[in-house]
Amino acid sequence: MSWIVTGGAGYIGSHVVRALADAGLSPVVLDDLSSGVASFVPEGVPFVRGSILDRELVERTLREHAAEGVIHVAGYKYAGVSVQRPLHTYAQNVEGTRVILEAMAAAGVANIVFSSSAAVYGTPDVPLVVEDTAKKPASPYGESKLIGEWLLRDQAVATADSELPLRHTSLRYFNVVGSADPTVHDVSPHNLFPIVFEKLIAGETPRINGDDYDTPDGTNVRDYVHVGDIASAHVAAAKRLASGAPIEAAYNLGSGDGLSVKQIMDAVARVTGIGFTPEIGPRRPGDPDRIVANGDLAARDLDWRMRYTVDEMVRTGWEARRAAS
Repeated sequence: MSWIVTGGAGYIGSHVVRALADAGLSPVVLDDLSSGVASFVPEGVPFVRGSILDRELVERTLREHAAEGVIHVAGYKYAGVSVQRPLHTYAQNVEGTRVILEAMAAAGVANIVFSSSAAVYGTPDVPLVVEDTAKKPASPYGESKLIGEWLLRDQAVATADSELPLRHTSLRYFNVVGSADPTVHDVSPHNLFPIVFEKLIAGETPRINGDDYDTPDGTNVRDYVHVGDIASAHVAAAKRLASGAPIEAAYNLGSGDGLSVKQIMDAVARVTGIGFTPEIGPRRPGDPDRIVANGDLAARDLDWRMRYTVDEMVRTGWEARRAAS
């Protein structure tokens, strides 16, 4: 029996693959390498190159590898860019999820962990979001993730009285950072850590977008969670599904208190030894002061906890990026 990891050659997905292998499970990677990196797939792990939109390929992969379940990490993850590319975003994230569910039903696979996003909340009017906080996604990306959760819910309802009822959970998280393997680093051009690291490597000064927010230091506050912790939570969810234990439809993988952009910048300067004073630019439209998620449900069921300090988040991410140079 194996677990198929869609997007398993990506930054987060490849960490999930490693965590599955470490837990004694058998990961199989399905990735089209549109944003993944082939070298991120560990040696010895089966790798199927192809798209989640290829219904025949997905079903064949599930059957040939005797899949026990799917950890669905693949998707178009650029919230800002999704505003300019809504059709592409929906094709990858909504149609892709539908195809996977259809292939699972045909292949007799009933367990799925869905990599959702805190983007489903949009700009909440509460400082600490919980799982039932109102969903008001502010981008096609956030909308596509929420629709993905609906697809899982509806398929579970449809199969509830069948011989193979769908078991599922969705994991919502914010900013994933760091590295749990020095050979894997965040390659996104839109995430804070790689943006800052690339600036420093180029000898340029990182920038903060706004320092007049209603927060203790004036910069906005977000959840920053280590990719190793995120990967462990995906594995815990997969184990819980496979065991038949009760599981929630969704979990927030949140820190509960958050970090400001200035705190991140201070940690980067401290850890890298590169002294700099960030440039201050204007606010980005729509950026809220503070969005932080409560992770109590995940702590109860998925052994979720923050195992890394902010300095360790920076250090592991920086070392992995430097190793790639």
